[in-house]
Amino acid sequence: MSKTVIEVLKSGLATTIQDLGRPGYQRFGIVVSGAMDDYSLQVANVLAGNERNTAAIEVALMGPKLGFVEDTVIAIGGADLTPRLDGEEIPMWKRVFVKKDQILSFGQPKNGVYAYIAVAGGIDVPPVMGSKATYTKAEMGGLDGRSLTEGDLLCSKENRSLKTRFRLSPELIPEFSSERKARVIVGPDEKAFDEESIACFLSETYQVTPQSDRMGARLKGTQLVTKNGADIISAAVLPGTIQVPADGQPIILLADRQTTGGYTRIATVISIDLSYVAQTLPGQALRFESVTVEEAQRVHIIQEKTLRKLCIGAGVY
Repeated sequence: MSKTVIEVLKSGLATTIQDLGRPGYQRFGIVVSGAMDDYSLQVANVLAGNERNTAAIEVALMGPKLGFVEDTVIAIGGADLTPRLDGEEIPMWKRVFVKKDQILSFGQPKNGVYAYIAVAGGIDVPPVMGSKATYTKAEMGGLDGRSLTEGDLLCSKENRSLKTRFRLSPELIPEFSSERKARVIVGPDEKAFDEESIACFLSETYQVTPQSDRMGARLKGTQLVTKNGADIISAAVLPGTIQVPADGQPIILLADRQTTGGYTRIATVISIDLSYVAQTLPGQALRFESVTVEEAQRVHIIQEKTLRKLCIGAGVY
């Protein structure tokens, strides 16, 4: 059973419904899509009393204005875009009780790019191939396969009564405002580059360009040189694959990435650092650090254990 809880009063820059995407269909050419920052989506859902993969509202930079037509519970994670309820700032990473006729809006972005509004019970739209994630280029998932627009009505499923107010422990809140290195696994096409380019990639600073989007983060910096050209026979790409086309400027593939690619792959960003990459604003810097597969697995396991503990109330207060 679901009920209408939200009316979209203003759409914002790019506001969509996302979950963790639709894996398992890439061999058919179906893009995975899903949240750009999957950690923030999952945490916001847990705070709102939902399962981790519940559909929520993804907001990019300039947030929407949402009117609530029923009492509900929300939680906002990810980028701090100055959320306000009836004009008063509300905290991030905390369960917030919202009354009928209240209005959620956003102000000046403080850090990060993508925020997630989780609503108790989740956003109820028909699943497509097991996911409610929006992929706008194919008009798939979400609400009619598109970004939200003024006048849209959003439903949520009935949820158990949530009376306890709690928030995420500070040590679990990700930091998007300070520069740090994104960890990568070098390869699989490292032999296509000369040693100087590999060393440059791991030592130089790259800048995220305004041409970045949900498909990939385009970078600008020292040109990387391939030995025999940038083109390869089309091969599988992964979340975080870093392609280097003929201009020598890296592209980090993100949520709406294609299923295969024909450019050399210098490295892959490890899974838990993809959120940091996605939350890097155009004009900000990115640097890279090489780690082993074993290290990438170790930190992934740590994050997964943290998320599972959150589901039973550890890590909140």
